[in-house]
Amino acid sequence: MLVFVSPSNPTGSVYTAEETAAIGEWALEHGIWVISDEIYQNLTYEGVKATSIVEAVPALAGQTILVNGVAKTYAMTGWRVGWMVGPADAIKIAGNLQSHLSSNVNNVAQKAAIAALNGPQTEAEQFREAFDRRRRLIVSELSKIDGLVVPNPLGAFYVYPDVQGLLGRTWDGVTPTTSLELADFILERAEVAVVPGEAFGPSGYIRMSYALGDDQLLEGVQRLQRLFS
Repeated sequence: MLVFVSPSNPTGSVYTAEETAAIGEWALEHGIWVISDEIYQNLTYEGVKATSIVEAVPALAGQTILVNGVAKTYAMTGWRVGWMVGPADAIKIAGNLQSHLSSNVNNVAQKAAIAALNGPQTEAEQFREAFDRRRRLIVSELSKIDGLVVPNPLGAFYVYPDVQGLLGRTWDGVTPTTSLELADFILERAEVAVVPGEAFGPSGYIRMSYALGDDQLLEGVQRLQRLFS
């Protein structure tokens, strides 16, 4: 089974339609099932579109499960409302398993999710525009720190800068050698929380979220600028 995530957490990267189709055709050819996480599908920027893998390769629908929810687009994190779309037999099996693992989503949250999905999307678009503004702000300000390489994310609400240029250097008497040690140093000295690359794979990177207010976002980045000046 292949787990396909686009837009991505932690990097904010988005596969192109051509890349998505190539991956889908490969999975179809080799009989590989796909779980496609589309939770960030509506949070894309600079005119980029998140292409669903079954949109790119319709024949793949018989071996694909789409996973989505209201947490990101509609800021309903914590309501725990989501869904799966896939072949009927696979969904039935998953439903049977889930019914014995946990109780169902409460009725109020389900009604709210229906209202969010079927109602006007004006506020969701305003929400996306605010993320876009904060995305550009955090990339611009982080890029001012010598030693950081900041890719431009086109989806989700994360930046995933390369911090290898900060490692092995001494800051305020401390010499971090891994992104985990760097994250601890940042938390202790600047009181800014970041997620080290070790949580996702190799060291040398940190994940930062820009899903917070503009003032708090700028304050956090400026603390890093002062710390590494």
